[in-house]
Amino acid sequence: MAQDGARRGLAGVDAAARRLGLHPGMSAAHAGALVPGLHLVPADEAADAAALARLGLWCQRYAPIVALDPPDGLMIDITGAAHLHGGEAPLLADLSARLERSGILARLAIADAPGCAWGVARFGEGGIVPRGGAGQATTGLPVAALRLGFEAVRALQDVGITRVGHLLDKPRASLRLRFGAELLFRLDRALGREPEPLTALAAPETPRVALRFAEPVGARESLERIVADLCARLVPDLERRGLGARRLDLVFARVDRLDQAIRIGTAGPSRDAAHLARLLGERLPLVDPGFGIEEAVLSASRVEPLAERQDTHLAAGPQAPDLAALVDTLLVRLGAARVYRLAPVESDLPERAVRRVPALAAPLGAVWPTDLPRPARLLAPPEPVTAMAEIPDAPPLFFVWRNTRHLIARADGPERILGEWWVADAEADLTRDYYRVETEAGERFWLFRDGPMQANGRWWLHGLGEA
Repeated sequence: MAQDGARRGLAGVDAAARRLGLHPGMSAAHAGALVPGLHLVPADEAADAAALARLGLWCQRYAPIVALDPPDGLMIDITGAAHLHGGEAPLLADLSARLERSGILARLAIADAPGCAWGVARFGEGGIVPRGGAGQATTGLPVAALRLGFEAVRALQDVGITRVGHLLDKPRASLRLRFGAELLFRLDRALGREPEPLTALAAPETPRVALRFAEPVGARESLERIVADLCARLVPDLERRGLGARRLDLVFARVDRLDQAIRIGTAGPSRDAAHLARLLGERLPLVDPGFGIEEAVLSASRVEPLAERQDTHLAAGPQAPDLAALVDTLLVRLGAARVYRLAPVESDLPERAVRRVPALAAPLGAVWPTDLPRPARLLAPPEPVTAMAEIPDAPPLFFVWRNTRHLIARADGPERILGEWWVADAEADLTRDYYRVETEAGERFWLFRDGPMQANGRWWLHGLGEA
């Protein structure tokens, strides 16, 4: 419960209260009338603000620029960062799932303009607004979605203007004359006509360096020199702390206050200034300097301990190549989701016997089997095929896959693989007989028949080629 002058209102409600029809903003008197004996707890605004700031810092995992929208909102500028998470839809799904697992009820929206995203998240259905679709997305929203004050909303409602779309049909001059310039300012921000700068949240303990310029800069060569200078200034701070950078965020403050941000990540902790500058340089083409940049701030938003290391130039044997620089470059160019290696897992089921790990991750303990031939590529999930065999426990004579008939010239098998009952009860009776087959055309496939002891067992294609 929060006190706003003489009015007491609900600042927040739990799931049980929502089911009873209560919602934030409702007056305490109204809530008490709906739910007799309602237990109200005074809101702790300082604790709420601190929690919101902590959540904002956590959200920097998605993009460098995260701004507070108190008392209960956050703005994340994902420009140039969405591809690092597989795109806007995967980013939104991941954020939603993580918040839900943490017990945080949230409404999320992505749009070209912060004002549009704010309105769609709070008064619409959320989700992703197509590029250039701010007008259509906000037309049906109530005028409160424009972030207007209580009195302004009431004044509009008194004359029958209840939806944003009603404003779009009215002459702007008459709207300005009757309701003031603030209404048009908020409307333009919701439609993306008026730029809206965001003030990035910063953790006080984050290693950070900044450069401010007497005159705005914008040339590519100037930005490259600035990046090199910032990295050279940041590395001594990392050395004093015994840390290496795993993620760097570079924010360029433009003269029009529309900040531009780029982010790079590394496979391991690094404080090689030249290497870090090269990685940031890969992202510079994404920066739009506009009418000029007046300040640049470089932050090591993710760090790990990094001890000094003595190079072994006199070692007796050949040294393993250091792939960190190559992996870092690939991470910046392709994104973390596309740079990985495959590691073995101790499992009999082929689909569980391998998993993706970071490119430079330490060995997990399991080793690749050398006595079991496996296909070069697994299909996930296995695809059903139509096959004909002389007897149930014999390899097929032919099979039909994707409307193509394959005649089998040679076959090897069966290799029986049983389900792992200790992983899932449903696998207690799982049985597969695998066959390596070569067709008359020279193609190699990996087939299996499930339930081989049953007359209704089905054939599946699980792999292609041979490793």
